[in-house]
Amino acid sequence: MRLTTKGRYAVTAMLDLAFHSQIKPVTLTDIAARQTISLSYLEQLFARLRRANMVKGTRGPGGGYTLAGKASDINIADIIAAVDEPLDATKCGGNANCQKEQACLTHDLWMGLSDQIRGYLKGITLAHLLEKHLVKEIAKRQEQDSQQVIEIHRHTELLSNLNELL
Repeated sequence: MRLTTKGRYAVTAMLDLAFHSQIKPVTLTDIAARQTISLSYLEQLFARLRRANMVKGTRGPGGGYTLAGKASDINIADIIAAVDEPLDATKCGGNANCQKEQACLTHDLWMGLSDQIRGYLKGITLAHLLEKHLVKEIAKRQEQDSQQVIEIHRHTELLSNLNELL
């Protein structure tokens, strides 16, 4: 089993949202800057997360996204499932048709592994991750780094505008 970028980015974005939306809604642009994830990719992921009722959007000035429920009620397995990412170690997708339309010799082994992984991720909520000291440190560092990038862009724009005036 391999978790693809879609699942990893969805979990990362949801954890970022859980951390930063405690005060006000968070824009996808802010998440994209902090996590170095493409804005258009985040828009696709958040459309799925919104359909799964995991996030809610607020329009207008000061708008953005917040969690649709408590961080303690949102587990990692559900986030991954919301973006249509399978948690399956079998090559048959759990259908038991891996060899000549029947279960292969190791089908039960891989199904058991899938169940273990799913159970492990179901047992971890966003709240559990938010409690971790290292997660807090990294989130604060990412915020500082993204603010520096924003400042550099502002200075570049100012210089560009100044050059146009001259």
